[in-house]
Parts: sequence; C-alpha cells; structure tokens
Amino acid sequence: MSGSDDKPRGSIFDAIRNPNRTVSSELSSHVPYGLRVATAYSWRLLVVAAGIALLIWLVIQLKLLVIPLLVAILVTALLWPAFTWMLRHRVPRWLAIVVSLLGTIGIVGGLLWLAGWQISRELSSVQQRTVEATRQLRQYLIDGPLHLTTGQIDDYLSQAMTFLQQQAETLWTGALAIGSTVGHVAAGGLLAVFILLCILADGAGIWRWTVRLFPRAARAAVDGAGRNGWVTVVNYARTQLLVATIDAIGIGLGAFLLGVPLAIPIGVLVFLGAFIPIVGAVLTGAVAVFLALVYNGPLIALWMLIVVLGVQQLEGHVLQPLLMGSAVKVHPLAVVLVVAGGAMIGGIPGALFAVPLAAFVNVVAVYLGSRAWETGEKPPPGDLIWSTVPRTRRKRSS
Repeated sequence: MSGSDDKPRGSIFDAIRNPNRTVSSELSSHVPYGLRVATAYSWRLLVVAAGIALLIWLVIQLKLLVIPLLVAILVTALLWPAFTWMLRHRVPRWLAIVVSLLGTIGIVGGLLWLAGWQISRELSSVQQRTVEATRQLRQYLIDGPLHLTTGQIDDYLSQAMTFLQQQAETLWTGALAIGSTVGHVAAGGLLAVFILLCILADGAGIWRWTVRLFPRAARAAVDGAGRNGWVTVVNYARTQLLVATIDAIGIGLGAFLLGVPLAIPIGVLVFLGAFIPIVGAVLTGAVAVFLALVYNGPLIALWMLIVVLGVQQLEGHVLQPLLMGSAVKVHPLAVVLVVAGGAMIGGIPGALFAVPLAAFVNVVAVYLGSRAWETGEKPPPGDLIWSTVPRTRRKRSS
C-alpha cells in the first residue's frame, strides 16, 4: 500500500463523477502551461468545427427541404411588418394572410411581366445593336493594339462555336437531370408557399412546440434567444427591402434616362440582387454599366457608373438613416466574407441566406452568453456584430 503522503491521481471517470477533482498524469507537471492552454482550446475548437461540419453536411443532404424552409422564413420576415400591422388594426387573420400572399404574388408577377414586356418590345432593337457592337468589336480587334487578322478572328470564333456545341450536347444528354431539377424547383416552390401559410397562420404555436422540444430548464433561454433573433431577421429583411427598392428605382430610372436598353429588366435585376448585401448591388450595377458600354459607348457607360455609385451612396448615407434611424453598421469586409463563404458552400442560396443566418446566430450567441433571459434586458448593441435594430437618437439638451 502507498504511504499516507501519496495522493491518488484518479482517472477520467473520477473526474466525470467529481468535476472539482483534477485528473493529472506524471507528465502534466513537465508540460508548459501555455501548451496546456493551447491544447485545451484546440480540442474544444475541433469539437465545435466537427459539429458545424456535420450540420453543414446535413443541410446539403436535405437541401430540398432546407432551402424552401429558409425561403419561407425570409419571405415571412419581409411580410411581417405589414402582416402584424393588419392584425393590430383588427383585420381577420385569414384576410391578412390572403392579402399578404396575393400582394406578394402580384408584386413579383408584375415585375416579371414588366421585364418580359420590355424585352419583347425591344428585342429587335437589341438584336440590331448586338450586331453593330459585334462589328465594332471585330474592327477594333483588327485595327487595335492586338492587330489580329481576319483569319485569326474566324478561327477563334470557330473554336468558340465548337465549344458551345459541345456544351449544348452535354445539356441535351442531361435533359433528364434538368427536368428533374425543374421538378425539384417546382416542388420546392409549393413547399415554400405551404410553409409560409403555416407560419402566418400559426407561427406562435409552431414556435411554442419547438421550444417544448428542449429541456424545461433551457426553455426560457431558447425562447428569449429565438425571439431576439427573429426581431433581428425581420429588421434585416426590412432594411434590405428598402435598399432593394431604392437601388432598383434609382438605377432603373438612370438607365432609362440615359437611353440604355432594357431599363426595366435592369431595375428588376438590381432589386433581386440587392437582397445579397454589397455583393449583389455591385454585380447588378456592373451589369448595367456593361450594357451601357456595349450598346451606348464609353461616355454613357461612364455616366451609368456615376448613377450606380451615386444611388448606392445616396441610399446608404442619406435615405436609409433618414427613414430607419441611425443603425449599427456592419463592416463591409465581414459581409463580403460571409457572402463568399455562403456562396462556396451553397451557391446562390448560400449567398442569399448567409447574412441573415449570421445575424441570427450572432444575436442568439450574445443573448445566451450574457444570460439576458434572467434579467429581461436585451444584449447591448455594442456586443453585436450584426445589429439591425436602430439606435435611439440622443436628445439635444435644451
């Protein structure tokens, strides 16, 4: 038997039974303290990374269910201010649901109809401008710094046509897969509409059922975190809707006044692209400038660029703060990195949902970390990376 001075080192099972007991080994005293801290952080980060990777894998495997669910939640957030306004003014819930759904379908359908109408109306003119732009490009390749010959240009065009024919054959052989994808899109759209109706009809009941899935001791924290996250998503959707409307009207009107073809489709494209923060506005604005360059020349393209930049600056620094208050801004680098990461993982849907998901997760994490459900106070805005709730304006002292 050991002497009375010897202390048992214990085992991992002893540590599980008694958390206050320290499990050590003969080598623990020889390991530097910094290395022990780094190791403790490392294995915890590995566990967290493994959990996130598993969650992403499950989302990818269940994308046909997850994407319609996220679309329905985002559309609900867009409709929520108007929907709750109707409920507060004693409009029956069923009538508010019908008005919200038909209004959304009418607005989206009207925008698409206007875009299709202008495309069909200006198709012949666009075709003529395309032929003229192609002729000018061909002449520039011959007379410009490249000094290509007619034979070289024809060879390059032949290679491009061969490549397009090969891609067309690939698409033709994959027609069944394309048809399956179209079927999945249609099924996903119907599922999203059904989920939207369920959330508008009984969203509170669905959330209460979800909270009851957690242990009783954790329900207050889960309920408070979810509600605060939902408020953030609603404010994010409202902000992006305002941004999209201002950008679409400003850039579309500028394209029309400058004589750029397809001004309405440009406005619709800008409106849809603005729901991907920063990146969508930049890409759709670049499309407008490119069309102006091809069909109207460098001078009009320069003015189109000025219009795009001016509208975005006006929206970001004047109209949005004026209409929504002085909101806590997100650093553009954070938005770009989140959108790029979402696009790498999930393509266009990933880029679309990356920022609202990041905002939701951030608010939930800060709420749980500050144990705000015990005090009833909201997390301080300074602790939030994404905070779309307007700040209270300081009153001037008289």
